[in-house]
Amino acid sequence: MGEEVGVTAANSLHHQNSETDDQSLQLDIYPLSSYYFGSKDAIPFRDHSLADRIQRMKSNYAARGMRTCVEAVILVELFKHPHLLLLQVRNSFFKLPGGRLRPGESDTDGLKRKLARKLSLNEDGDGAEWEVGECLGMWWRPDFETLMYPFLPPNIKQPKECTKLFLVKLPESRKFIVPKNLRLLSVPLCQVHENHKVWTMDLHQSWKVSRVSRHSIWYTDNSIIEPSQFSVVIEISICG
Repeated sequence: MGEEVGVTAANSLHHQNSETDDQSLQLDIYPLSSYYFGSKDAIPFRDHSLADRIQRMKSNYAARGMRTCVEAVILVELFKHPHLLLLQVRNSFFKLPGGRLRPGESDTDGLKRKLARKLSLNEDGDGAEWEVGECLGMWWRPDFETLMYPFLPPNIKQPKECTKLFLVKLPESRKFIVPKNLRLLSVPLCQVHENHKVWTMDLHQSWKVSRVSRHSIWYTDNSIIEPSQFSVVIEISICG
């Protein structure tokens, strides 16, 4: 069953990316100053410690099987450099916006719902204002532990979690409304590979954003960053 899950998901990702390869890989990003940032009521935290999170994962796995999560890579321009938007939790942990899918929910619908809940004023909406792009990669959690891998090890028959990363494109202007107990930060993309020292993120998060380098990133003033300029970032993050 685990092998079938892995093969099916991998084939699905390959099909999505093959379609994307035929399209333009230009990504337009806009200045951080083009966006408005506000706050809304806090959202409850389900886990107060790592032990609580692991226990909840075990309970959910026993009830529903493998956990599937979706996360968003959202880029803005600041000081002529691309910046990645991250959510800060409890002033100590940083994560990409997103979360767990509901049973039977599609990747796109689930990610739009999570973005609406954490970054929009109307958290009960359908998230139609979010443009979810290509899937950048898939990551697997073989067991109830913190580390995730960019492949499903052949000896793992029942993975505990699969996380899919999607590129989310922003319009020229929009409002970000964030729960009061979260902070939305813009982090230089070139520094993400050092997140395990600076940003207190899982190391796999830096690997997951590396495929953004396949895109030519354009600023609104028509200046451009070529993909080759990001090759060092990818190399450092993998070696790390």
